[in-house]
Amino acid sequence: MFPAVALLSFALLATVHAQQVGTNTAETHPKLTWSKCTASGCTQQNGAVVLDSNWRWLHTTTGYTNCYDGNSWNTTLCPDGATCAANCALDGADYSGTYGITTSGNALTLKFVTQGAQKNIGSRVYLMASDTQYQMFNLLNSEFTFDVDVSNLPCGLNGAVYFSAMDADGGMSKFTTNKAGAKYGTGYCDSQCPHDIKFINGQANVAGWTPSPNDTNAGSGTAGACCAEMDIWEANSISAAVTPHPCTGTGLQKCTGPADCGDGDNRATGICDKDGCDFNSFRMGDKTFLGPGMTVDTKQKVTVVTQFLTTGNSTTGPLTEIRRLYVQNGKVIQNSKTSIAGMATFDSITEDFCDAQKTAFGDTQSFQNHGGLKQMGAAMANGMVLVLSVWDDHAVNMLWLDSDYPTDVDASKPGIARGTCATTSGQPAQLEANAANIQVTYSNIRFGTIGSTYTGAASSPAPPSGPTGTTAPPSGTTTSSAPQATQTKFGQCGGTGYT
Repeated sequence: MFPAVALLSFALLATVHAQQVGTNTAETHPKLTWSKCTASGCTQQNGAVVLDSNWRWLHTTTGYTNCYDGNSWNTTLCPDGATCAANCALDGADYSGTYGITTSGNALTLKFVTQGAQKNIGSRVYLMASDTQYQMFNLLNSEFTFDVDVSNLPCGLNGAVYFSAMDADGGMSKFTTNKAGAKYGTGYCDSQCPHDIKFINGQANVAGWTPSPNDTNAGSGTAGACCAEMDIWEANSISAAVTPHPCTGTGLQKCTGPADCGDGDNRATGICDKDGCDFNSFRMGDKTFLGPGMTVDTKQKVTVVTQFLTTGNSTTGPLTEIRRLYVQNGKVIQNSKTSIAGMATFDSITEDFCDAQKTAFGDTQSFQNHGGLKQMGAAMANGMVLVLSVWDDHAVNMLWLDSDYPTDVDASKPGIARGTCATTSGQPAQLEANAANIQVTYSNIRFGTIGSTYTGAASSPAPPSGPTGTTAPPSGTTTSSAPQATQTKFGQCGGTGYT
């Protein structure tokens, strides 16, 4: 997804994250409908979303003294992880007033900056199956579809939709010191092994905590929260990427040092594949495919379809291909094709594509060394949690998504140019000061069998033109879809040590 240090930008300009439960504000999850689909049609599901616990007010269990303030812990209440977990509680959320999170039917809108009693920056929410359990998805031999409006996301912003190998209950049953669980958004992890997570496995991440030098609301501890991550959509109005990130092991794994966490020079050898195997149309050579007024026009709402193909069309894997297509104005748009010197032509993510991409770009084989698509598929088979977010990047200004990155390498070198944004764009201070209209709306989420979640003209995908020679199953043209949204409207590669 995105560099671990960039996760620091997710902090709320207030107090955050605990494992006990406070009583100052009742926790009421905003309702969000979505659909399960088969060849015979789609059925509405009554879901909800929950705010990640890292944004929440953290205070003493006996009063309202902050346990975490600015970007530092209260060392009296939190001298160590276990004591802090016993002393501190996280509270319910005012979703719209404090965090700028609203729902209407099947639509979720996330504002980037919300000015309430305090200023909130960004947000991250999870889809719920019940009041205390996350909705779990096995993506194998299935497709996941949603509508999105990124017209109000400029350079430097990331409206992210992805899946994380979190526990369904937020780790509550595994760790007795976690009294909050999924109801309060606990248990987050991703492939960057983020160090800014305030509580990991029921204990506060206070050991070695260092306040961020460029973010007054965030810091990092010694420990990180690692797990497999499937980035469906990391995007703004300029660029978009789809990226699998496998990890060794299963579920959330707590890392405690540079070797395990993949920090610095250990980036390619930690628990997780931080780089991933990304398909960004611009980076892969088609510079006119996605953007304002382009083939996929980001000035308008677009339907994003992602298919996960397996050997034998089985929901137990192994995963062999990840395909992408779009629907806009009633027309199905096939994914762009690669146009990179030294690479065969591909339009989907396969093992052959990843091998060819890493070779052409001179990147490390981290994806392959962490098990590639097979290991990614194993995480899917265990079930993954849907994450929806909007964020900015205090580490490298989101240049890894929408500009030339790294900035000290000739932009004409394959793999360096990722979008048309200037290398001086995406500075958080400027974005946060001019954020009145910055928001993203996700709507009409659908999940089901291949070809069941979308309709449109010319909807039979063409066979992939890469050397794998496999053909995606045909997409349906007669299925019903969930109602359209009634209102209009977090990243992967990059960062310190990235190659």
